[in-house]
Parts: sequence; C-alpha cells; structure tokens
Amino acid sequence: MNFELVRKNEIARAVIAVFGGFIYSAGVNLFIVPHSFYTGGLLGICQLIRTFLVDFLGIQFGSVDVAGILYFVINIPIFLFAYKYIGKRFILKTALTVVTMTLFLSLIVVPGKPLVEDALTSCIIGAIVSGIGTGIIFTMTSSGGGMDIMALMFSKKYKTLSFGKVNIAVNLIVYAICLFTFNISVLVYSVIYTVFYSMIVDKMHQQNISVQTLIFTKKDAEKIEAAIMKNLGRGVTYWNGHGGFTGEDMKILCVCLSKYEIHDLKKIVYSVDKQAFFIEQDGVKVDGNFLKKL
Repeated sequence: MNFELVRKNEIARAVIAVFGGFIYSAGVNLFIVPHSFYTGGLLGICQLIRTFLVDFLGIQFGSVDVAGILYFVINIPIFLFAYKYIGKRFILKTALTVVTMTLFLSLIVVPGKPLVEDALTSCIIGAIVSGIGTGIIFTMTSSGGGMDIMALMFSKKYKTLSFGKVNIAVNLIVYAICLFTFNISVLVYSVIYTVFYSMIVDKMHQQNISVQTLIFTKKDAEKIEAAIMKNLGRGVTYWNGHGGFTGEDMKILCVCLSKYEIHDLKKIVYSVDKQAFFIEQDGVKVDGNFLKKL
C-alpha cells in the first residue's frame, strides 16, 4: 500500500475541511449575526451565553466574537465522549476543523450594518452559505464538532433519523430560550435559518451514499472483505463467478458506499490484489438496514 499517497490524501481532505469551516463561519458572521439571529445547536447556545455576558452583565470583548471561543471550550468534553464511538482519525480531523472554525468565527468581522438589509433574504443566504460549508466539511470526513458529532452519532445508531432531523430537535432548546428572552421575530427568523440550513446539509450528506461497487478478484476475497469492514465499516456481499474470457474462477464482491470512500476502497483492495478490477454505479438508492455514516 502507498502510505505516502494515503498521507497526502488525508492532508488534502483536512485542508478542504478547513475551507468548509471558513465558508460556514463567513455565512454565520456576515449574514446571521448582524441581524442578531441565532444559529441553533452548540454555537447557538454559545451565542446566547455571549449575549448574556455582553447585554446583561456588561462584559465587553471588543471586536472579537467570544461565541467562537466558547464553542471551542465546550467541544472539549464532547470530543472526550465521542472518541471511543467515532474513531481517532475522525476526531483528529474534527479537532483541526473546530480549532480553525473558532479562529474564523472570532476573526471574521461582523458588519456593523447588515450586508443584506432584508432579514428574510439575509437569513436564507446565510443558511445556504453555512449549509454548504458544513456539507463540505462532512464530505471530507470531518465535522464542525458540537451537535454535528452528536447528530451523526444518533443518525448512525437510529436508522430513521437523519442529521437534519436531529439538528432541528436539539435546536428546540435554543429557540425555547429565544422565545422567552427576545421578540418573536428573532425566533421566527432563527427557525427559518435552521430549517434551510438543515435541508442543505441533509441534501449534501445523504447524497454521499450513492455508489454501488462490484469488485472482481482472483485472490483472497475473505481477506479483502475483512479489510473493508475493518477500515471502512461497510458491509460486503460476495459470490462465486467465472471469467468467460479467461475461463478462471473468481470472486465478485458488492459494496455500497459513499463516492468519497471509493479512493480508500481501492487502496484496500489493491493492497491484497493489484490485478482486481471494479465496476462502479453512481446514483443508486440505498434503503432499509443500511449504516448511515460520513
């Protein structure tokens, strides 16, 4: 196996995930915060804490948005909890994404005057931009931490749940506080943001699971199967085949996975059989008892 190629591939994914974090932060700071709306999730809770510190206790933080710093601090115990459930590589990449997101959320200057005057338009634009940012992070097998990790864990455990559904459910706490603390318009626009944001993230996340791959090999199919399940966490079905041209027996393995996992799948298979070949079918619909993951 080419470990140098693996290393470079992981670095590229991490860099793109950081870029996704920048897009998310820009969407929030440039379109949502200027209207004093709340994003929901853990960041929404941090924004509420910031509002309490600034407006009710009179603590000033200058041009730095302390919500980003609070977001980083609260993520630490979440990482410790999720470590044994999600895995070291995912947690490390998420930690990098969260650290850089904290910097972006703290350093991207919130405009004193909204860039888009119309609150609804600004709300929808912010949802689309930040949703795309989170989608990019997920497709690079990372996350923005906070409720992203919790939602992914729940959607993985319970088949009927998606990331968006879990995200909306946990946001009820944030919006209940908004209802009793601020005027009704803040609550309405914040809910609109969350609904559009969750729809965008769900669309990008669920589209990842879209590839059926057939693997043809004359080598040890059981070894390939074990390696796929160990490294990708994907189930494998295989059966006996016979080559019409070569007249030789072979094994045919079937795997349903994300298009972003194809590269890793090929590395695993080629480490066992360099002569194996693949047939990939994009856009398949996967339903039933199937593991939802990044």
